[in-house]
Amino acid sequence: MKKAAPGGAAWKGMVHPWGVEPQSSEPESDILSIELRVPIFAFLCCKFTKFFVVLQIKDRVTPESLITIMNVRIDKTWHEALAEEWEKPYFSELAAFVHQEYGSGVVYPPAKQIFAAFDACPFDDVKVVILGQDPYHGPGQANGLCFSVADDVAMPPSLINIFKEVHADTGAPMPANGNLSRWAEQGVLLLNATLTVRAHTAGSHQGHGWEELTDAAIRALNDRRSGIVFILWGAYAARKGQFIDTSRHLVLKSPHPSPLSASRGFFGNHHFTRANDYIVAQGKAPIQW
Repeated sequence: MKKAAPGGAAWKGMVHPWGVEPQSSEPESDILSIELRVPIFAFLCCKFTKFFVVLQIKDRVTPESLITIMNVRIDKTWHEALAEEWEKPYFSELAAFVHQEYGSGVVYPPAKQIFAAFDACPFDDVKVVILGQDPYHGPGQANGLCFSVADDVAMPPSLINIFKEVHADTGAPMPANGNLSRWAEQGVLLLNATLTVRAHTAGSHQGHGWEELTDAAIRALNDRRSGIVFILWGAYAARKGQFIDTSRHLVLKSPHPSPLSASRGFFGNHHFTRANDYIVAQGKAPIQW
């Protein structure tokens, strides 16, 4: 236990309800901080290095409340691009909700991967955006990238259909696993509209603020960048991307790759070659799908 600072209360200990230990090995002088007010907690302190953000919440209910550290990795360029969002009331409420959910039940993806899409694909490196809706809600599936699963997890049907179209469109063979981090590393932002979900309960974290944050991310790319390919599969993604400026970006739409709709226009959409043609025409390296 640490002694209280003059005029302050004692810190009783630390817990990690998001299921991860602190990852920062950077000296404090290399970490920048901002404070956000939240209704349930005294403050939300977003600390970030060039590698990741550490979210800290201090409960205000009693002077002897615990400090809870929630480690969330996010690339610094995205932290800066979304700086205004961290200051808004909805994000404070969202952080409180997500903190409570991870502390009281099983939530996906693992806490350190909540912002994996932003962490893996810096703002200035984005060439393609693929929009999803919810993370997978089955055990071990979600890894923070839409449509993607970990190396040792069986591919869901939608992802299998995506790879079928990749093969038909580009000739690339079916990969050994469904981990799409190799796409993210090439500049593909694999962004779900909602970044967390309760286990076995699809849509359980919708309407709590994630949609506003991910809308802000899309708007930032739309307004501050040009020449990005936005791939919108299904009616939900099409609605979410309806404000994208088609004079500055390429927008590709088709039905969703779900088995329920893939045969109605997802197969044969040629989105992967069309995206690469657009990227190459700008003098950039194509995506190795």
